[in-house]
Amino acid sequence: MDNSSSHLILLSLFEGGNEFWSSQYLEFGVDDFLGRIAAGEYAERKRSGISLQDALSHIDVSQMLEQMESAGAFLITREDPDWPSSLDDLKAPPIALIGRGSRSALEGVTKSISLVGTRNPTEYGIRVAGDFAAGAIDRGWSIVSGGAFGIDSAAHRGALLAEGETIAILGGGVNSIFPSGNDRLFRQILENGLLLSEVLPHVHAIPARFLVRNRLIAAISRATVVVEAAFRSGSLRTARDASEIFRPVLAVPGPINSPTSDGCHRLIGERTAEIVTSISDLMELVGPLAL
Repeated sequence: MDNSSSHLILLSLFEGGNEFWSSQYLEFGVDDFLGRIAAGEYAERKRSGISLQDALSHIDVSQMLEQMESAGAFLITREDPDWPSSLDDLKAPPIALIGRGSRSALEGVTKSISLVGTRNPTEYGIRVAGDFAAGAIDRGWSIVSGGAFGIDSAAHRGALLAEGETIAILGGGVNSIFPSGNDRLFRQILENGLLLSEVLPHVHAIPARFLVRNRLIAAISRATVVVEAAFRSGSLRTARDASEIFRPVLAVPGPINSPTSDGCHRLIGERTAEIVTSISDLMELVGPLAL
């Protein structure tokens, strides 16, 4: 079995973000890991109520390869020269990634900034996210976000308006677009940027996968900026994921009576994030990281 097929099988067997399975893959390598599964080494562990050994025996590799081809998707593994090595800082790095769009956009992650925030932003948040994204592009950086409504969309659009590269890291497959209302935005990203995921192309997004993929947004870039976020926003999870692997976290302050800025103020108050109020501030803080 070739390397690509083996990695696709592992992606079909395991959800991302599991420290144990990531460690097994890193320790044994793809072929030996699959051999251990086939030999029943993990008999006590189940997948959807059946053993991994049984699940492995029912996987249709040819169907997965056909789905990859029909989606116009490609596989990225750590054996590839364009593998984002910054992801290896995670406790549970992805086994592999699926991309769709411009593969060359991966070259820009060594000088990229993640912009994240609420799905229900104010006009202020939308403007700041777009301005920060465009300003970073103008200064030679690329933009990473999660493709969701709100701040994510504003960040991607700001990057596109500045004619730069942007990467959307998705909670579902690269050919299972969610939210569907962003279909046009995703098509624009595909022209010069990249859709990226750690699940197979036709896998649907579910809430748990969004929380798991946040660690990829945090790790792949040099720094994470939270533009607007409520007190319990999922963006705070991204910020904390970044902080855990010693990535700089920055937060944009808002009005003290704005619920959509409570999360940013919380990060600043807890000293998890530095205050950033302009693109000049941002470049002063992240500029040295590009050296």
